[in-house]
Amino acid sequence: MTEGGNFLTILIVEDDPVSRNLLQKTLRKFGYEAVAVENGRQALQKLKGNFIPVVISDWMMPEMDGIELCREIRKANLPGYVYFILVTARDKKEDLISGLEAGADDYLTKPFDRAELRARLIVAERIIKLEQSLKKANEEIRILSITDPLTHSYNRGFLMERLPQEVARAKRYNHPLALIMSDLDFFKEINDNYGHQTGDQVLKQFVEAIKGKIRQGIDWIARYGGEEFIIVVPETDLKGGAILAERLRNLVAENVFTLNQIQLKITASFGVTSWDPRKDPDNKDIETIIREADDCLYQAKKEGRNRVKTIDELRKGK
Repeated sequence: MTEGGNFLTILIVEDDPVSRNLLQKTLRKFGYEAVAVENGRQALQKLKGNFIPVVISDWMMPEMDGIELCREIRKANLPGYVYFILVTARDKKEDLISGLEAGADDYLTKPFDRAELRARLIVAERIIKLEQSLKKANEEIRILSITDPLTHSYNRGFLMERLPQEVARAKRYNHPLALIMSDLDFFKEINDNYGHQTGDQVLKQFVEAIKGKIRQGIDWIARYGGEEFIIVVPETDLKGGAILAERLRNLVAENVFTLNQIQLKITASFGVTSWDPRKDPDNKDIETIIREADDCLYQAKKEGRNRVKTIDELRKGK
């Protein structure tokens, strides 16, 4: 029976087997999951392979002592903060200052009191929870900053930041990249006839439909402006981009948009371009890629809307 319902995992770093086993049993009685290693080098390997948020480490150990371990942890690129408790028989002020300057959060003097250990772990839990809450809040803020508030697609800011990365990745791995620009046909008439709220709902349902047909975690859609959207399709050549665009065009044209008891049939036009480093070694900047897709979209709308136009067709004058 444990003394608490804790789910925090703690890494024990102690070269003495008796002390190591005693501490492990004590932590498990407190309700913690306790993992034990013999020295700092083993601890560092364990943390890099399986992140553990709290470390209780002896100071004096072979191969890598507690101070060196603490310094290495602070330098390491770990997925979260490690709360480090240094255990030592040294109780001089200079020694304690050395431990804290190395990056330790707290310390225990041997032989430590069981109640004191428990109290210090409660502090560690509180710090870890605060750090996790802060990370969650920051992630939520980050998501909001890159998301279009109406359609929940990515926004233009994210597009201009992420697209150069996609181009660089295409070049690095020698893979093609397709870009599709889409625009809802006669969207102004929807706003004029049914109101902007209905228009907003059309945009939402349009994005939801597109998201359902592109590869999750690979392709992505961003709102470029108004009723214009850009779909980025990595590892896809112009032919593949055109096939996807035609599939999306059919999807929109055949769909019935139900909005506040109003049923609407809408269409969309699509412009498709691509960059393939295997065929075109010259780098293509994002402004050129977007302009090409926009030119294709303009031509699709000029020719009657509800159609797909590719950069090859545009260049050949078809």
